Amino acid sequence: MKLIKNNKRTAAENEAEKAKNVLTSDSKFAIVEGYKIARTNLMFSLTTQDNNCVAITSWSKGEGKSTATVNLAISFSKMGKRILLIDTDLRRPNLHNLLKLKNDTGLSDVIGKFGDFRNAVHHNVIPDLDVLTSGAIPPNPSELLASSVFADLVKNAKEEYDYVIMDTPPLGVVADTLLLKDFVGGYVLVVRERVTTHGDIENSLQNIRLADSKILGFLKVGCEMRSGRYNRRRGLGGNYNYYYYK
Repeated sequence: MKLIKNNKRTAAENEAEKAKNVLTSDSKFAIVEGYKIARTNLMFSLTTQDNNCVAITSWSKGEGKSTATVNLAISFSKMGKRILLIDTDLRRPNLHNLLKLKNDTGLSDVIGKFGDFRNAVHHNVIPDLDVLTSGAIPPNPSELLASSVFADLVKNAKEEYDYVIMDTPPLGVVADTLLLKDFVGGYVLVVRERVTTHGDIENSLQNIRLADSKILGFLKVGCEMRSGRYNRRRGLGGNYNYYYYK
């Protein structure tokens, strides 16, 4: 009897594979430099908006948004700035698995007044990077994100930290992401080579415009590695590119 190998990955295996792509001291130079360029461009974009908070999103699941968000936050923390990374996807938590953190008490618990912000935050996950996971999956995520408690949490976080970076749900899945428009300087859209379509990008832009908000740029991931010179205006010819939106 011949055994047929099952090539389908379990959820745990998928998360483990994603975690391998999180920036470390052993990450490839080109990838690290790509995120540095994205960081610099994003800093300029936020300065023009006079806002230190940004939301990272994508159109659909599986485009690498959460991994890219974590790596961008890590890159920001390397400047010695105090960074708070928040998982605002209350329906499908991601960050705690990528960063190997407990998710016992997180954003949903704090907003629902079942936990305290100070105790819920994971301090110095790496130097200067604090993380607030999503917490328990609530029955009313949209209502929690639209609450005055969440508004106060973000206001206080923006005063306490140099930058606040939000990992948000995909725009094409739920509308929760657009509830954050009043708190952020704008959105960065993660697009994946050979996965994200032109139609996905157009739909994302249209949704953000209809919400009367801004898109600050695109973070392109999953690019094929190829030799090339750096172009600080357009991005890096490697695994990760950042483009201003004009």
